[in-house]
Amino acid sequence: MRAVWTANAPCCGSKAPQAPERSEKDSSDDAPRDVPQDATDAAIDDAAASNRPKKSWPPPRGPASFAWTLGTAMPLNVLADYLLLAAVWGASFLFARLAVVEFGALPTAALRCVIAALVLLPLLLAHGLGPQLRRHGKTAATIGVLNSGIPFALFAFAVQYISTGLTSILNATVPMFGALVAWLWLKDRPDASRVAGLAIGFAGVALLAGGGARSGGGALAGWAVLACLAACVCYGVAGNAAKVHLAGVPPLVTATASQIGASALLAIPALWMAPARMPGLQAWAAILALGVLCTGLAYVLFFRVIDRVGPARAMTVTFLIPVFAVFYGALVLNERITPWMLVCGAVIVAGTALSTGLLTLRRRAPSAP
Repeated sequence: MRAVWTANAPCCGSKAPQAPERSEKDSSDDAPRDVPQDATDAAIDDAAASNRPKKSWPPPRGPASFAWTLGTAMPLNVLADYLLLAAVWGASFLFARLAVVEFGALPTAALRCVIAALVLLPLLLAHGLGPQLRRHGKTAATIGVLNSGIPFALFAFAVQYISTGLTSILNATVPMFGALVAWLWLKDRPDASRVAGLAIGFAGVALLAGGGARSGGGALAGWAVLACLAACVCYGVAGNAAKVHLAGVPPLVTATASQIGASALLAIPALWMAPARMPGLQAWAAILALGVLCTGLAYVLFFRVIDRVGPARAMTVTFLIPVFAVFYGALVLNERITPWMLVCGAVIVAGTALSTGLLTLRRRAPSAP
């Protein structure tokens, strides 16, 4: 049996459309003469039954029940892009760790942005979006400071002191911070279900942060956790700023200008903090993979998924990224996966899903006696 989730499920208490009532005379008059009347009546009953609200399964065990709302099943080709995108973005934490050891945090972030800009700019020009870049480039580049420059530097700092798996789980809170910023800034007041999600998500973050600060990495582990959360806040602010100031701008324009703006921000600090000796081949390979695969081409994949299934369902890739990141960290870096990390990660993902409306808590009306 295949579960079908929909992002546009009817709200609590709404009624599904019912088949119009038909009299016995209407049914007989409308039915084709070569179809038995019993068959016509059965078809009408089936149509009405198909429009009745489906019973949830498993049945609720209390006054509230979870309503899973992830949209209809993806076509296989879109699912392949979706999984590839999660795998590529999940690898970004591993490549950042391999690069930052020799380059340092700021040069790693700067090179990632520069390489991504060099990948995206030719694609933008090939699509004839040069005029759009000139028109909206300044605004998009400014937002790119929050959307790429600062977060990339903060995550590059963090992976030096906490595991890449823990970093990726904290990164999964981005939609939650986006919902919080929308509430505080855009007055997009969440319903009770989303408020509950924010509370659950932040509780999971607090539990995970406490465990992360005690899990090694020295005195800077706590600062690394805070750096990850600050990066997620930057993403949340940038997403809402783009919604206000860049509505209708092609995503490729926004992404390209973001990388250009982030590169400009990080250029001088990165030169100042440049490594004293030339990094090795492994570090250079990691930087290239980080810029080309995990930023430039990942944006192309992301836009393609958005074009096919919409932004709401495309953003759910955030929940799958930690799965790949934790796997890569354990496989390549021998990072330890603790039960505490998995439990807190599940709490954070559940809270994030609720806070963004992907999951909803619906209170069922009492059944009639």
